[in-house]
Parts: sequence; C-alpha cells; structure tokens
Amino acid sequence: MENTEIHVIDYLIIAAYFIVVLTIGFWVARKIETGDDLFLAGRSLRWPVIGGSLFASNISSTTLIGLAGAAYTSGIAVANYEWMAGVVLVFMSFFFLPIYLKSRITTIPEFLQLRFDRRSRLYFSGITILLSIIVDTAGGIYAGAVVLGVFFPELVLWQTCLALALVAGLYTAAGGLRAVVYTDVIQTVVLIVGSTVLTLLVFAQFDYSWSAATEALPDGQLSLIRPLDDDSLPWLGTLVGVPILGFWYWAANQYITQRVLGAYSLKDAQWGANLGALLKLLPLFIMVLPGAMALNLFPDLENGDQVFPTLVAELLPIGLTGLVMAGLIAAIMSSIDSTLNSASTLIVHDFVATPEKELSPQRLGRLGRMTTLILMVIAAAWAPNIANFGGLFSYLQQAFSILVPPVVAIFLLGVFWRRGAGTSAFWTLVVGHLLGVSLFVATQTGLWDVHFTINVGILTAVSAAVYVTLACLRPAPPHEKTEGLTWEPGLGSETRDLVWYKRPHLQGAGVLVLTALTLILFW
Repeated sequence: MENTEIHVIDYLIIAAYFIVVLTIGFWVARKIETGDDLFLAGRSLRWPVIGGSLFASNISSTTLIGLAGAAYTSGIAVANYEWMAGVVLVFMSFFFLPIYLKSRITTIPEFLQLRFDRRSRLYFSGITILLSIIVDTAGGIYAGAVVLGVFFPELVLWQTCLALALVAGLYTAAGGLRAVVYTDVIQTVVLIVGSTVLTLLVFAQFDYSWSAATEALPDGQLSLIRPLDDDSLPWLGTLVGVPILGFWYWAANQYITQRVLGAYSLKDAQWGANLGALLKLLPLFIMVLPGAMALNLFPDLENGDQVFPTLVAELLPIGLTGLVMAGLIAAIMSSIDSTLNSASTLIVHDFVATPEKELSPQRLGRLGRMTTLILMVIAAAWAPNIANFGGLFSYLQQAFSILVPPVVAIFLLGVFWRRGAGTSAFWTLVVGHLLGVSLFVATQTGLWDVHFTINVGILTAVSAAVYVTLACLRPAPPHEKTEGLTWEPGLGSETRDLVWYKRPHLQGAGVLVLTALTLILFW
C-alpha cells in the first residue's frame, strides 16, 4: 500500500480544523468561572449538543480503523457494539436519567455514595481514573499518533503524542465540558460527512450496485448474528455480553455520562440521549459496510488495519482527503478531550472536595484546570511507552471486561431493588473484580477458553448473586435512604405531557424500531 499523498489543500483543511477547535476552546473559556461551569458546563447543555457529543466522544481513531478492519477480516458483526449502544442509551434515558438529574450529581461515583456509601464511590472512582488515563487517554493519544504516522511517515511518535495531548489538553483545561461538547458537535459533523463521502466513493466503484458490491463476499460476512463458535463475536456474546459492556460504557461511565449530567433539563438529557442512540445506527452503514465491500476492491491486504488508509489513498481526491483526515483527527481529539475532562472531574469532586473540606466554586474551577493539565502531561509521557508492550496493551483493552460486571450488577440492582446497602455494594465490587482477574488470567494462560463477551455475562450473574446474598443477610436500608435513588413508576413524568413527537419514550421507541429493522435486514 502506498502512503497517502497529502496535497497542500488538504493540509490547509486540516490546519483550519485545528484553528476552529482551539478558537472554540478559548472563546468558551471566557465564560468559565466555577467548577460547575468547568465540569458540567453550568448544567446548560441542550439536546442537540448532548446527542452530537455522545456520538463523537465514542468514535476514536481506532474505531474508524478498527470497524473497517474488522468488517474486512471477519464480517460486520463488529457493528453489534454500535447498534446495541442505541438500545442502551434508550434504556438509560427512560430509567436512569430521571434519577441522575434529580439527585444533582456531578460524578457517577457520587451516585454510589448516595445510594450506598463513600467506600463504593472512592473504589469505583479510583479504578475509573486509573483506566481513563493509562488506557483511554494515553491509548487514544498513542493510537492517534500511530494512525497519523501512516499518512505522515515523517512524524516522530513522541512528538505527535505530545502535540495531540497539548491541543486537546489546552482547550479542555480552558473551556471544560462546554468546550469539549461544542467541539464535539463540529467533530460529529466532520465524522459523518467524511465517512459518508468515503462510503459513497466505495459504493461508486461498483456502480452503486449492492449485488455487485457484495456478491463475492464470503458467507456470513454481512451477518450481524454469528454462530456460537465464532471467534470475533458469537451470538451468545451479543446477547449477554455486549449489552452489559454497553450499559457500563453509556450509563455508568463518567467519560460518557458527563454530557447528560450537564443537561439544562431532563427533557434535554433524554432527547440528547435519544439523538445519540439514533446516530449510533450510522456506523454500520458509513464505517463498517465500506470495510466489508473493500474486500472485493483490495482482496490482498495483509491485515484489516490497512483498509481505511488504503481507501483514503486510492479513492479520495484532493480536498476530500483533507476532509476525511480532519474527521480522523476529530475522532482522536474527541476521545482525548473527553477522557481528560472526566478524569479531572473525578479527581476533584471525589477525592479533593471531601465532605470535611468544602471548596469554593472558584477554587474548584482552578483545581480542575490544574488537574487537567497535569493529567495531560502524564498521559502524553506514558503514551509512547505503549509501543513497548506489544500484545499486552490489547489485553488491557479486553481487561475492561474485568471492571464491568460487578459495576453493572450494583447499578442495576441498586436502582431496581431497594434492598442492599453499602456493605453489599462494596464487597460485590471487591469479590467481582477478584473473580474477574482470576478468569482473565485463566483465559490468557489457556485454562479457560470462552469468548470474553460470554465471560462478561457469567461474571455479571455471579456478581449479582453476591450482591443479593449479602443484601439478604443484612437489614434492608430505610426507605428515606433509597427514596429518589431507585426507579419507580412516575419518575420523569414531566416529559410525558409534551406533544407526542417530543415525548422521550416515544422517540426511544422509534429508535428501537429502526434498530430492529436493521437487525432483520442484516441478520
């Protein structure tokens, strides 16, 4: 594969993108006065911004490369993570957002303190911060630098890592969540337009004929539901593992949920979540299918990671290459800025601003900016070292399945069952993570040969059993302790009196219908 030639016009388009992003960050910074402004945009976010930011923050450079690559090598089942996200967002919108917004929390671990105790909050927050910086932020910087190196071979890895961290870190520290979500809206538009253009150009190679584009593909390449023994994503993993991973990512992960916590109102939060759910149907069509069709165009690529760069190199004319490259950089930046902002929020709100040490809103804002810059330096310094770990880093990515099961168990049981208090939640986290580490080691050493998505379902069931057992062994918490923190009919009823097309639950139902049709089409 030849390296993509970048024309001066493409460079100008990429430079314009950087200028716009930095300008927005520092323009927004003028309105930042308090910690609430920095971390939650003053709780002023409207639904279009929330929906666009949810989509952009989830799409990283590895997503663009990985979705096309996985579709090329093993089929479109990788898109199950995308459409399932829409189902989870609708679920969160209806059941969890009314509780989150009513409790006025700033961080997701803060909810665990309200529902259970401070031990669970600090435990979960500490793990989330560590993984956010070492895996998410540093991983996003490293992956972005590697991907850019394909298009710009003259780039030096550590210098590229530093440049990406600096740009994202500076506008995030300056403008906080408001800067993150506003730039995410631009990034959403660039991502969708760039990916759509590339998809149309791929389809044009077959004269826009679906049969010509797909006739030579292997059996099952265009099937979302795969056999139980499938190495990439078996149907049982899609059923029991992907929804659990999705729930943690979209409903219990500070990195994502910070957008809805900053909503102006419940209806803005729910509309934004539903918009994000709708947008998550797009990757199948504009990021995954082009990778599958590329198998007919370039059947001899050595590995799937070459698919996206090859499509860009071979199909895009001058100008459009710059647009798609801007989309790629947008994906990189949206992931880095989001993880930096969320980790900073967790540190300041969960560990610095303790009940015994209340800080002024202005002090919280200053601490938040300082923390963001410090985390930026740590992530930038660590990112180049990931190259020395080889396959270990991919293990770290899969190791998120260790974190997820007990967390999902205590969130779901804590919200839908009044029984269970601090001890139940804390020890479920500890026992669940110890079991997860054991199963992970057994998998890596060959003692346990089960797909990790199925392991997620098994560990969640075991964690739930631990929680229920401990909850039944102790007295139930008083009703006033759980009131407003567990779901009950009538929560969020203020949005049910809106005009029918503005009712969040009907919007969500529409998204689920579209998802079902997509599943039927590509079953």
